[in-house]
Amino acid sequence: MPSGLKIGRRAGWIVLIAAVVVTLFPFYWMVRTALTPAADLYRDAAALWPHNPTMINFKRVLGFATTEEARAAGGSGARIDFLRYTINSVVYSGLIAGVQTFCCAMAGYAFARLRFPGRDLAFGVIIAALMVPPIFTLLPNFVLVKQLGILNSMQGMVLPSLLMTPFAVFFLRQFFLSIPRDVEEAATLEGIDPWGMFWRIILPMSRGPLITIGLTTIVWSWKDYLWPLLVGRGEQTRVLTVGLGVFLQQSPNRAPDWTGLMAGSVLSVVPVLVLLLFLGRRLVQSLNFSGLK
Repeated sequence: MPSGLKIGRRAGWIVLIAAVVVTLFPFYWMVRTALTPAADLYRDAAALWPHNPTMINFKRVLGFATTEEARAAGGSGARIDFLRYTINSVVYSGLIAGVQTFCCAMAGYAFARLRFPGRDLAFGVIIAALMVPPIFTLLPNFVLVKQLGILNSMQGMVLPSLLMTPFAVFFLRQFFLSIPRDVEEAATLEGIDPWGMFWRIILPMSRGPLITIGLTTIVWSWKDYLWPLLVGRGEQTRVLTVGLGVFLQQSPNRAPDWTGLMAGSVLSVVPVLVLLLFLGRRLVQSLNFSGLK
């Protein structure tokens, strides 16, 4: 191997490793802070690992510690209904990801294969919507949800994002365009109607892109904060991100409970991390899909 190629490969590995370290270091520091006793937080501020690691911060966030134990550990005594908030987040993310992925698949297939008046104009409007910042639609959506009388409900939280996003429609349309028409023509000769073709042939062939859209939608909705804060303030509909914010607000301003907040943040990442570990390989493989193998 030429020396220049070796140097270039080594330089590439150095840049890649540096990028991974920079990306993962904030998560590592979050775990490190969660394992630090509140009394040692500022004393160990420059240490890469706490001198006296403890699990008490996780215990009190999960409700396994009494109020006295939590205050003795440096907390404010505030509690999080972690199980309920996690279930709400799962329902919120699952509904949005499942329904939105299916609806975007139908829309993408329609724009890719079906002929109907105004198709190109409608697709142009959807593409133009990519340039509209989500913050611009926040107030109109809130007013609509309020007028419908579904504030503080799961319906009100999921409704604005339930059906589609412009990027998902565009992404899936591009994949459907890459599928050879011979497959659909053969299915038509077998007497399969358009709906049967989409359900029995196109969707099974599109597992990779569908998983990609589903995962990205789950991650986006799982970390969503502002919209659930506005619409789902009630205890019954509060998601995990909002619950962690309320937990921090309950601590004194002079001494925020950073260790408890970091422990809750670490636990909130675990469900999505487990999902990515199980489906991450399929996600990476789908980035290089070519329609058919």
